[in-house]
Order: sequence, then structure tokens, then C-alpha cells
Amino acid sequence: MSSNPGDKKRKHSSQSIKDLFTHQSKPKTAAAPPLSPSAKRPKLDSCNNANDTHERDKERNMSTANMYHFPSKRADMPANADVVEITSSPDSSPAKAAGQKNGLRRMTPNMHANSGPKRMLVKNFKAARKIDPKAYLDQVWEKVDKALDTIFASGSIDFSLEELYRGVENVCRQGMAEDVCARLVAKCNKYVGGPLKDKVKEGLGKLNVDVLRGTLQAWNIWNEQLKYIYWIFCYLDRDFLLPKHQSLHDVAVELFRSIIFEHQKLNSKIVDGACDLIAIDRAGKDLDRELFEKTVKMFHELQVYTKHFEPRMLELSQTYVFDWSNAASQEKTLPQYVKAARDLMDSEMERVELFRLDNSTKRDLLRLLEDHLISRKESRLVNQDELADLLEDNAVEHLEQLYSLLERRKLGARLRLSFTKWIDDTGTAIVFDDKEQDNMVVKLLCLKRQLDTIWKKSFHRNTELGHGLRESFEAFMNKTKKSSSTWNTDNSKPGEMIAKYVDMLLRGGAKAIPTQLTRKEEVKTSLVEEEDNEDVVFDEDTEVNNQLDQVLDLFRFVHGKAVFEAFYKKDLARRLLMGRSASADAERSMLARLKTECGAGFTSNLEQMFKDIELAREEMSSYKAIAEERNEKLALDLNVNILSASAWPTYPDVTVIIPAQIKSAIDKFEMHYKSKHSGRKLDWKHALAHCQVKANFPKGKKELVVSSFQAIVLLLFNGLEDDEHLDYNYLKEATGLPPSELNRTLQSLACAKLRPLTKHPKGRDINPTDTFTVNTHFSDPKYRMKINTVQLKETQQENKETHERVAADRNYETQAAIVRILKARKRITHSELVAETIRVTKSRGTLDISGIKRNIDRLIEKDYLEREDDGTYSYIA
Repeated sequence: MSSNPGDKKRKHSSQSIKDLFTHQSKPKTAAAPPLSPSAKRPKLDSCNNANDTHERDKERNMSTANMYHFPSKRADMPANADVVEITSSPDSSPAKAAGQKNGLRRMTPNMHANSGPKRMLVKNFKAARKIDPKAYLDQVWEKVDKALDTIFASGSIDFSLEELYRGVENVCRQGMAEDVCARLVAKCNKYVGGPLKDKVKEGLGKLNVDVLRGTLQAWNIWNEQLKYIYWIFCYLDRDFLLPKHQSLHDVAVELFRSIIFEHQKLNSKIVDGACDLIAIDRAGKDLDRELFEKTVKMFHELQVYTKHFEPRMLELSQTYVFDWSNAASQEKTLPQYVKAARDLMDSEMERVELFRLDNSTKRDLLRLLEDHLISRKESRLVNQDELADLLEDNAVEHLEQLYSLLERRKLGARLRLSFTKWIDDTGTAIVFDDKEQDNMVVKLLCLKRQLDTIWKKSFHRNTELGHGLRESFEAFMNKTKKSSSTWNTDNSKPGEMIAKYVDMLLRGGAKAIPTQLTRKEEVKTSLVEEEDNEDVVFDEDTEVNNQLDQVLDLFRFVHGKAVFEAFYKKDLARRLLMGRSASADAERSMLARLKTECGAGFTSNLEQMFKDIELAREEMSSYKAIAEERNEKLALDLNVNILSASAWPTYPDVTVIIPAQIKSAIDKFEMHYKSKHSGRKLDWKHALAHCQVKANFPKGKKELVVSSFQAIVLLLFNGLEDDEHLDYNYLKEATGLPPSELNRTLQSLACAKLRPLTKHPKGRDINPTDTFTVNTHFSDPKYRMKINTVQLKETQQENKETHERVAADRNYETQAAIVRILKARKRITHSELVAETIRVTKSRGTLDISGIKRNIDRLIEKDYLEREDDGTYSYIA
């Protein structure tokens, strides 16, 4: 259909610009394509200037509210309408293609200035309709309220959550967010305080755990319902509440907490229900782990864990632990109580970790457990009698558990009193056991090893307990008691027995070590098993050195080392003179240990003894070399040890008649020695001599290793008939031996295991009426054998003499110390003199105060000092 362009111009001229922008008619669906600017220009240019001016005035007065409107494309829009589409792109005009040059498109604007009024169509423009916000809120809330009722009733969701969300969003955009929030809180408050709380209160007549279970179910229901509420009111929560107010989540938690959890009748039952679950677990019954885990999670989410649950749980735990500890300490033994207490603490901490209870709960619960089970039961845990039983049984594992339990509260050192008391009692009993004197050192070494193991393994090398161990050992090792074993002296018995034990080791070597003290036994009983234990080589030298180290540990505790020195010197002399040392290296090693421990002054005489033996060997080599040069044939293979009298122990002179052949050899050597060393005197000690005798028995020849006295007796039977008797009196006169020595000698030859002589009548004792013959039935698989002698063993008389000599030497040392002090001080009080004397003689052993007083009185009698009227002492020059 054709139309006149001029008519269109007039028609559009009669319409105002305002009417065009507010036109509400829907355009046709197939709208005409917009005209390009080049096509529009002829029509727009034909507009008269009057209308143009009129329209511009109206445009200035136009309302901004009605300026833009974007209607959708509608079918009723005239196809030939003269419109300009301001939403079109500059590139959408077909005319632009013609304006291209050299491949470039020339841009043509949609509008030109001063082109006159135009009719414009703004698409998708909607007029803002004025709506009452309150009425709209009511309209939206009506739908939301129904949806909330459905949610709270757990009904089927048949409404659009997006539509509800849009409605809430629109209401909030219109400034009604606060009203929406108030209505929502009121609605939730009514629901939580009504149906939800009533459901929980149904369990009030049941067990606390049932109330807790109902509360947890209500909490789960409430959380499921909140998911829908969060979806619907997301915009409210995000844009209105979060910046300035509580979030919907916080509001929901607060409602449940204040209305249900903190309800007067429900609160205590809910909390106690959770505590009852713990009580069930403590009783060893099956715990509903899922229920308790969800309960703890609910308490955290409700933010009531610290305020409500934790204090009540700790209160009930304190009551439980208090009752448990009192009952267990009375009913159980110490090891049982310690194990049960450790198990209880482990189970409590395991529950805390398993259910992720707060660190504050773990800290306070652990402190509570340690306070009731350890601190308040300290006297029970360090009980002297029960600890003594554990030490007696060498219960290393139980002692370790006890110490570890006490150390949780830093109370491990509290075991010291009971520990040291047991050590002192046990050690004192060993030292003063007269019946087991020979086993004293073995028992002390076993005790020391046991205590060292306990200290290392059970007490984790606690410094305080280590000091107590050493002090206790030192205390009982230096206890003295006048008894028959010390010949009524104050000498230290351990010093004597340690010297004898060392003598046994150095004579017998590794074979002499008691089984319970060997390194193999130590490794076998060790708590720490090493993987290569089977490959450890236990050679004899290592065993002996290990034993010497252990003995030296005991020796360090002994104050009175003079007793040890006296007996060690005597035994060393026997070993050197009799050639009884198992190893020269072991002898030197022990001497080096003593020198390191006690100083060169202590070992000077011992070192001189070794030098004398070496010099004696050189002397005999020289003597034999000279005899060989002179072609002199020696009747005997004589070996003489020339000893320094000051370095060696003193030996009594025993009268004996030396056979002429032996006497001749001795005299010849003495002449040789005096010719080389003028002015020296030799004092022969025949009691220490030994020799080898060849004997022709009817059943074979033998070589006997015997003492000099045994050899003198055996030589008297040379040339006699097999059945010829020699009586006791004849032997006494022929040997010149004292009866005691003769009796011991005859007993060793006729009453021991190896009997080259026969006693008539038979018996163990030697009587003056006895007679003796050669044992014609003597036989032994070995060609060379040693006849043990009583002489080689220490007699009681020798022991007594040694103790008395040590006591006398101690008195001389004390008197010498007193004189030196008075020489330096000139005048001194009694208390000062006693204290100073103890100090300067401490290295040789602690003195008894009464002994010091006796020596002071002796010095006064000898006119070395005098007592003044004021009680002081002065030195007399």
C-alpha cells in the first residue's frame, strides 16, 4: 500500500514527543526494518521550523520518568512507520555497503544535528508503575508464609523457590527488608517455641540420653528446614543482614539455643545426657559413638560447648576420678594401681581425641586426672614397703611405669627416700652378713648392676635418684662394726673382701668369674636386645677387664682404702712369688687403674714389687751365666727372689731345718750376691718357697709341685722301705717345724685329694701318735701335679695380724696429722682440731671422732702437745 510522504509528515507533526515516548500500543510481530539514516534524511528535512520549535519546547518540559520506554516487538506496529531504532548498530544499515571504499566502510551516524524533530521507537521500554510497597509486601509474604508452613510441617515442596526468592528480593529492593526480617524471625520463633520444642519435651519423662537424642533429632530437623529458608531469604541475608545485623544462620542458632537448649527443664537433661554417654563408656559398656559424636558437633554449632557442656563434664569427671582413685588405691597393689591409672588416663585422652573435644577440655581433664591419680596419691605411690617389694623382685617394667606416672607431675624424684632406704638396708645386710662374707663382693656387684639397670631403664637416668643411689652405696659400704670378722677393729670389711675378689680374678682369670656376673649373662638379662648380640665375641681378656672395672666401681665407694691396700699387697705378693697370676697384662692393668684412682703414692710400693721381681730374674740370669762361665755345675735349679723389705708385706720367720743339699745351694748364692752388693743382708723366708720334686712310685714316676715345707717332709722318706713308718715326733725333730706348720703340711700330704703319704690310722686330723708311710698305691693320669697346701691359703692368724696392723697404721697416721696441724696452728680448740684432722685424713677414710680423741690423749701422754686450762691444745716443741 502506497502513502503520501507529506501526509505522514503532517500526521507525525500533530503528535508530541511525550506521546511518542509514552505510547503503549504493541508493535506488530513482523516490524518493518529500521530505516537507515540516509533514507530518513529527506523526510526529516521536510519538517517545518514552527513545529520543530514547538516540539523542542515540549521536550524540555518532559518528565524523566516517562523519557524511556522499551516495548517488545509487537505485530500491531505499522509496517511503514517512520521510526528510528536507537538500539541498532551503526553497521546494520544496508546503505553502508555502498559507502565502502578500498575495502573500508565509511561510518555514517544515525542522527544529524539540526535535522529537526524525529519520531523514535525505544524497544523493551516499560513504564514504571507506582505500587504500594506495603501492599506488595503483604502480597509476597502471603506466598512466603504458606511456603514456611509447608517447610515447618515437613510437607512436599510444590512451590517455586525461585519465585519466592524473587519476591523477597523485590520487597527488599523497595526498602522493606527490615519488615521481612521481623516477620521471618517471628515465624521461626513461633515454630521453634511451639511444635519443635513440644517434640523435644515429649522425652522429659524418659532418660537423659533419650532427651538428648530427641534434642539432636530436633536440631537435625531444624537444620534441614533452614536450608530452604536460606534459599528463599538469600538476598535478605546477603544484602541486608550480613553488613549490619546477625546472619540468618546466627539468628536460627540463637532461636534454637535460647528456646530449646536453654529451656529450664531441658537444659540440664540435655547436658547430663551427653555426660551419661561418657559414664556408659567409662563403665565399659557399649557407647553409642555416633550419638555422642553428633552431640559434640551440635554443642559446638550451638556455641554451648564451653559454657554448658565442658564445666558439667569436668565436674562429673572429677567426682568419678575421685571415687575411682580412692577405691583403686585401697583394693589394688601398687603395680596394679599404677597400670590401672595409666590405662584410665589413656582411655580418657583417647576419647577426647576420638570425638575431637576441645583442647581446653583435654588440658583441664588431664590436669584433673593427674591431680587425683598422682598428686593426691603421692604417699601411696612412694610407699616404702611396696617400692621395696618391687626393688626386691627387680621389677624393672613396673618401676618404669611407676616412675613415668609420677614424672607426669614432676614427682619422680620423690622416690628417692624409699629408694635410698632400700639400698641402705639391703647393702648393710650384705656387708654385715658374717655367714656370707666370701660372697659379699659378688652380691654387691649383682646389687650394683641391678640398681644401675633400674636407674637407667626404669628411672630414665634421673639425676636426683642417681645421686641418691651413689650416696646410699657410699653410706653402707663405709659402715663399720666391731665384730669377730674384723677382729674387733673399726676396719672396713668391704675393703678387705674387694681385695680378695680381685685376687681371685687375677689368679683364675675369666674362669673364676661367677656366672651371674659374666657379660653373657648381662646381655641375656638386658632389657634392650641388640640385633647383633649373637655375634658379640666374649674373649677372656675382655671379661676380666670388664670385671675389674665393675670392682673398681665398688672400690670408689670405700673410704678406708688402707684396708684394701694391705690385703691387696699381701695377695699380690703371693701371686708374684708363687707365680700364680693368670695374666701379667691383667696385673699391670689393675695397677694402672689403682694409680689413676688413688694416685702414685698409693701404688708406689706395688710398683716396687713388680720391679723387684724383674730385678730378681735378671740377678738369677747373671748368677747362672757366671756359673756356666766357670764350668760350675749347679746341684739344683735354684731361683731366688730378692725383695725390698720396705715395699713388701712383712712375713713371720718360721724355723725349719733345711736339707744339706738345698742349704749348700742357698749359701753359695748368698756368697755370690754379697760379693756384688756389699752391705746388704739377706733374710730368707723359707715359708714362701716352693719346689718341684720327682717321685718314683710303684705305679709310675710323677713330678710333684709342692711347698718348701712339703718337700722337706717328703725328702725324709727317701731310702725307706715301702712299709716303713715314720712317726709324728720323728718328723717334728727332723724338720724343726712348729707343730702348727707341721700339722698343716702333713694334712696336705696325707689327708687331701692327692696323697703321696698314708696316715696311720686314717682320719682328717693329725695327732702326735700318728705314723706315716709312702703311699704305694698313689697314681694319677697326669705326670705333673700340684699338691695344694694349707699354707697358701690365708690363716685366721694372718687375717687378724693384717687387720691389727691396718688399725695401728691408721692410728699412727691420725697422730701424725694431729701433730702437723698443731705445728702449723700452734694453738687450736678441740672442735677445730677434730674437724681439721678429719679433713686432712679423708682421702684415707673417714675417722671416728672417738678414735681421734684417743689419739689426742696418747699424744698428750707422749708430750707432743698439752691441754690448756681454757680447753685449747698447744704444741710442745
